[in-house]
Amino acid sequence: MLIRTRLIARAITGIYDEKLRPFKIGSAPFGVLVVICQIEPTTRAEIGRILHLDRSTLTRTLKEMLSEGWAEEIKDGADGRSRPIVLTKAGRDLLYRAVPAWQAAQDQAKALLGEDGVIAVMDTASHIMNPTTSLSAPWQSRSQTF
Repeated sequence: MLIRTRLIARAITGIYDEKLRPFKIGSAPFGVLVVICQIEPTTRAEIGRILHLDRSTLTRTLKEMLSEGWAEEIKDGADGRSRPIVLTKAGRDLLYRAVPAWQAAQDQAKALLGEDGVIAVMDTASHIMNPTTSLSAPWQSRSQTF
C-alpha cells in the first residue's frame, strides 16, 4: 500500500506542479501561500501543524517564498523574537492570479481519482487533520473542497 499511495501522491502533485508552472511556483509553496492567506499573521509552527510538515521541509519552502517576495516575516512583540509571517502584495497577487490554474489542477486530479477516490481522499485527510484546521481556499465557499 505504501508504494501505491506514494505513486498516487506523485501523480497528483505532478498535475498541480504542471498547472502552476507558468506562475513559477510549485504546489508545495502554493499550498503554504493558501494557508498563510487564511490565518495570517501566523507562525512557522502553526503552518507546520496545519500542513503536517516537518521543520526542514517547511524551512526550505518558506526560504523560497521569502526570497521570492511572496511572504515576509514581521517583527512582533516587545522582545522582537516572534516573527509572524504574512503574505506580501506580490504573494497575494500570485495567489489570486493562479486560481484558475489551481482549479484546473483540481478538476484534473478529481477526474484521475474518480468520485469514490475523491471521497476517500477527503475523508482520510479529514480524519488525519484536526477539524479546527480544516481549511478551504480563500476564494472558495465553505461547501467547496481544497
